[in-house]
Amino acid sequence: MTDYTLIRSKRRTIAIYITKDAAVEVRAPLKASKAEIDRFVASKREWIDKHLSAREETVQSKAAFTLNYGDTIAVQGKKTPIIAKDGNRVGFDGERFYLPPGLTQGEIKRAVIQVYRLAAKNLLTNKVTGYAKQMGVTPIAVKINGAKTHWGSCSGKNSINFSWRLVMADDDVIDYVVVHELAHIKEHNHSDRFWAVVEGVLPDYKGRQAKLKELQKRLAREDWE
Repeated sequence: MTDYTLIRSKRRTIAIYITKDAAVEVRAPLKASKAEIDRFVASKREWIDKHLSAREETVQSKAAFTLNYGDTIAVQGKKTPIIAKDGNRVGFDGERFYLPPGLTQGEIKRAVIQVYRLAAKNLLTNKVTGYAKQMGVTPIAVKINGAKTHWGSCSGKNSINFSWRLVMADDDVIDYVVVHELAHIKEHNHSDRFWAVVEGVLPDYKGRQAKLKELQKRLAREDWE
């Protein structure tokens, strides 16, 4: 029998969830009997095993994720090395990430994220400026945040926000996210009119979307927190 955590609530159906830490959670109606719940869980054994295995692999991959001097990480889709450079400064010179020598793995990760944020601010601000002019829109600000599940967003006041993680993507994918968010200044929704705006600038946007999803899958297996 599959071990699971049971959560009862005023819901009508029984549902099974695989948690982020690779555990099985069952949500059931208040009046559902334990026997009924167990039968339902047993009937979903194949689904549970498949998704639990995938989640366990992700958890193990994240736990094993480290950054060290000499490793390569992505900037605009290109492999970029992390090197030690005498001094106390951290930065990106267009070819490599440079950090002070002697940092721990945790310190290296925090320094790399700091550099990613700076690189993202410069890169995305420039791209927004160029595409905003082309699209005839005017965002009030460009901000960088640490969002894990949203690459970008556009506020009701037309402030554009991007996750620093976006700078890892291929350049054409970054362009897609920039155009996507700027298009929301014209259409604050995902209607046909919105997608027409995006397609008018990037006719091949669907291919870029697919590449973005692949990056999302890869980052889900890496621990950047």
